Amino acid sequence: MRKLRFVHSLLFLTAICFFLPEIAARGGHSDYIQSGDGNGSFHGTARHLFVKEEPRPSVELTRGYMTNDDLEKAMKGFTKRCSKISRLYSIGKSVNGFPLWVIEISDRPGEIEAEPAFKYIGNVHGDEPVGRELLLRLANWICDNYEKDPLAKLIVENVHLHILPSLNPDGFSVRKRNNANNVDLNRDFPDQFFPINEDLSRRQPETTAIMTWLRDIRFTASATLHGGALVANFPWDGTEDKRKYYYGCPDDQTFRFMARLYSNSHRNMSLSQEFEGGITNGASWYPIYGGMQDWNYIHGGCFELTLEISDNKWPPASELPTIWEYNRKSMLNLVASLVKTGVHGRIFSLDQGKPLPGLVVVKGINYTVKAHQAYADYHRLLEPGQMYEVTASSPGYKPKTTTVWLGENAVTADFILIPEASYRGKLLRSSCDCSYGQPLVLTRFFTETNNGITLALVVVVVFLFFLLQRRVRSNLWKQRQSSRRSTTV
Repeated sequence: MRKLRFVHSLLFLTAICFFLPEIAARGGHSDYIQSGDGNGSFHGTARHLFVKEEPRPSVELTRGYMTNDDLEKAMKGFTKRCSKISRLYSIGKSVNGFPLWVIEISDRPGEIEAEPAFKYIGNVHGDEPVGRELLLRLANWICDNYEKDPLAKLIVENVHLHILPSLNPDGFSVRKRNNANNVDLNRDFPDQFFPINEDLSRRQPETTAIMTWLRDIRFTASATLHGGALVANFPWDGTEDKRKYYYGCPDDQTFRFMARLYSNSHRNMSLSQEFEGGITNGASWYPIYGGMQDWNYIHGGCFELTLEISDNKWPPASELPTIWEYNRKSMLNLVASLVKTGVHGRIFSLDQGKPLPGLVVVKGINYTVKAHQAYADYHRLLEPGQMYEVTASSPGYKPKTTTVWLGENAVTADFILIPEASYRGKLLRSSCDCSYGQPLVLTRFFTETNNGITLALVVVVVFLFFLLQRRVRSNLWKQRQSSRRSTTV
């Protein structure tokens, strides 16, 4: 009898294991946070995803992939070969001290312009190396074709494209998912729903490098390349109650548009049998917390997608050319969408005519886009085919609103904001019933000047005006008129 029960138990456990879903690229369906008491409190360390290590790819399987030294050499060689449109820089170092190299591609690399910036990041997980290979192929393709291909030329002349092929070189070198401290970098960012990863002393250097990068450069959009599935993933990645269901962010429609753009441009992503249209909301797929994607949108003002670009995490190197061809058009179209659609423009002040750092909001969407501090340019990604009410504002200035129809092409909407003092002066002049011309001249003169000498002259003129007004009133009184007019400055 005991033997029979044992056999039944063994069969039951085998069935459960058989039907459990595979661990996917974003981190697996097993919770990386252990909820102990069921009331939302967390125990253990959020940054450590797996108790049991995943099997590492064989050394034989890694043949044909660039080593970290090979990648560094290739990136340096690229910037020498394509020096007119590129530069090489580092945003920091990994735990083991390997530089996190970035290639910038632009017709003016290293310069600040009134143009949107896009970043691609690969190899967030050490055992997902396809992204690092494809990103270097992307850079080389743009260099070879920007003078003859319209799409490549559009990107070079209108976008600052930043490419970080490997965020986790330490994990790659040992063929493991996590970094050298055994931390999943896609669970190491501050989270909006739960107070995890707030301990700065435990934040990984690779994570810190990304966060500092976004403070230094204002990115409009970005994407990280992963492996283990074939789908374009968009926010939110988690839910407030840790349950699995569709949980969209304020810009859900825009993110869906971006995800569809990538999926539809891909050779077969949109044909997915698992994900309708080849796209998915992260929380609907499986919730994760401390991810890079949501943090970019909330704290960086950057619209980021998580792109799963190959079903196999570490496919044979012989398959890389095919995977590149399947993703090439998608990768290019996603970058080009920054200038081919959306609402773009600059904010100026009326009084000085200079660029004015301000904020841009769209009615019905609870999200604010900041204009650049120096050039005051803004780049608001939105789903095409709709009417939008866009408002620009800045402290000390009257907000201004315009309505735009966003069709297939991008729309330019510049804003000229009026200082609050001038605006109040205009309201005052329009509301008064003036029988004399002096108040209009005085108000305009006062609002347009701030020189000390001029102010003194204004005071004198105002004094003389009131003397004149008193004399006129005296004359009117003497003439015993039944009604009198009042003038307000």
